[in-house]
Amino acid sequence: MPHRYAELMFTAAVQARQEHYGARHDMACYEADNAGFDRLGSSEAAFIASRDSFYQATVSETGWPYVQHRGGPPGFLKVLDAKRLAYADFRGNRQYISAGNLSVNDRVALLLVDYQHRRRLKILGRLQSSEVADADPALVAALRPYPYRAAMERIAVITVEAFDWNCSQHITPRYTEAQVHATVAPLLARIEALQAEVTALQAAARER
Repeated sequence: MPHRYAELMFTAAVQARQEHYGARHDMACYEADNAGFDRLGSSEAAFIASRDSFYQATVSETGWPYVQHRGGPPGFLKVLDAKRLAYADFRGNRQYISAGNLSVNDRVALLLVDYQHRRRLKILGRLQSSEVADADPALVAALRPYPYRAAMERIAVITVEAFDWNCSQHITPRYTEAQVHATVAPLLARIEALQAEVTALQAAARER
């Protein structure tokens, strides 16, 4: 089974650049990996389920790429099965650039980053969008994970063509508010306990 990601991405022009920079031999070995990289496994599913954002790239009919950020609670991008992802498309700035691009070219590229652990996953796929009224009600309900005042306009279902894990090089660690809170919570509890202890000792000293 060919390495699907390399099959799609390593065009003749890309291979020429790999040759120019002395990377072609290593990339040929990379291509020889027979894992396929076209069906999401348990590690990919777990990674996707823990993400609270991703970046999505589309291409216009004039050839210009467009990258959009998507965010929500962890798991808002749902793994339906080994070949399909889905998310709710809420009303935004009303430019509809991604929606317009996808109406003429269904190809998308997703980039999901775990800044805390310096990991990232790249996914190539084809996105089919449907109006909420026309979508499966069960899927609509599953993709509405929390009260949100923005209107859910469409349901996006992505058929995975290929994926690849990136190395951690050049990923600057960052932490969400929840991650910071989880880290400092024990310290805050310890400070509170010490403050209570000091207060008790001061009260005992005054009573002497």
